[in-house]
Amino acid sequence: MSVQKINSPERPLAPMYSHAVKIPGLIFCSGQTPVDSTGNVVPGDVKAHTVQCLSNLTDVLKAAGSSWDKVVKVNIYLKSMGDYAAMNEEYIKFLPNPKPARTCIQAGGLPHDVDIEIEAIAAV
Repeated sequence: MSVQKINSPERPLAPMYSHAVKIPGLIFCSGQTPVDSTGNVVPGDVKAHTVQCLSNLTDVLKAAGSSWDKVVKVNIYLKSMGDYAAMNEEYIKFLPNPKPARTCIQAGGLPHDVDIEIEAIAAV
């Protein structure tokens, strides 16, 4: 089986993982936190952070030859489930219909103490 490691030129490189891994038919996108292209956490609340995570994933999906229309599963990790409604407001606006399958959990701790991380699995 062919395995292709993909890094988006729009996202900062991470020495410990690839932005995505592509196998025949599927793309597994690493979790994206609310960081800008220089790796700094963007200012704002969980709504702004949700949009940044989704925008980062857009860059990764594009680099892998896919798009949100082909996403089949999204996993969302929140620092606090108290942010669930606010996150959903932006998530619903950002993703095309019909929405992919999704899991959302509260995580004990996220990188750089951010309030959200989002990962996705997409078809090629």
